[in-house]
Amino acid sequence: MTPHPAPPTSSALDEETARAELYGVLALLYYAPPSPELIAKLRVAATEAPAAGALLEEPWRVLVGLARSLDGARIAQEFDALFGGIGKPEVYLYGSHFLSGFLNEKPLARLRTDLASLGLVRDDAMPETEDHVACLCEVMRYLIAGDDVAVANLTRQREFFSQHLQPWVARMCADIEQHPKACFYAALAGLTRSFMDIEAQGFDMLA
Repeated sequence: MTPHPAPPTSSALDEETARAELYGVLALLYYAPPSPELIAKLRVAATEAPAAGALLEEPWRVLVGLARSLDGARIAQEFDALFGGIGKPEVYLYGSHFLSGFLNEKPLARLRTDLASLGLVRDDAMPETEDHVACLCEVMRYLIAGDDVAVANLTRQREFFSQHLQPWVARMCADIEQHPKACFYAALAGLTRSFMDIEAQGFDMLA
């Protein structure tokens, strides 16, 4: 359950493919400073949506524009300033922090139970706990694009999203967007917030 490389855009119009790819990009960008390869892909990514008026077109354009104007070292420095360092980070990326006020609390235990029911376990090589937003986005990518239809289906997606992302991710995005050191990651947070709003609306229609 470690973020895997995925292209930042899809040439296909398949909505499920596009959703999975965007979750994959979010996972990569929140997990670590972007690799030179990922930055290169972002810089050449299309910024016009296939359909006019697409809700994610503007936040995606802003993110791609910053990827083009900032060098990789500047983006990496921003990542470390916001999310890294020794001790308490400037901004937390963990669900337990937002749901309980503490790390490694009951929300994480509940998440681990739900992951086990999906047949997913944390990679021993991964330094982050499962409630890190990158890990959760990677789970959503799997639930959309996985081959096992007993697990990778809309019902499982809705349940996981509503229990483990929707209750807190907007607060994380607000913390990032409001932080004075955030530039590239403020744009990423804006894209995340817009995407999560669309996901919530879509899942509400299934209820």
